[in-house]
Amino acid sequence: MDKHPITPPPELVRHWSRFQGDTDPEALWFRIATRAAQWGADQELEACCADVYTVYGKRQADWLRSMRRPKPPSLKEQALTALTRYTTGETILTNDSVDTIRRALEALPE
Repeated sequence: MDKHPITPPPELVRHWSRFQGDTDPEALWFRIATRAAQWGADQELEACCADVYTVYGKRQADWLRSMRRPKPPSLKEQALTALTRYTTGETILTNDSVDTIRRALEALPE
């Protein structure tokens, strides 16, 4: 079998397959497959960013990376979004959104 250019190293696959409470073999295979897909996508993105960097420069490579792997919104951003959606009448305050706002307020210094 030919080795694909994006193949996880065996030690990484062994790490992914270590017992983590999975009693169901299907859950284990799902976890390994998910991590392998994520790893492969990250390798491809880094290869693309390296090519973009070579041709167009750091700014464009950083832009590509930020578009393909955006950072999740901060707790503050999540709370503000929940509050804005409520105050504009877009939604009601759900338990989840109240919890988000509470956690953001608790994170503020006294």
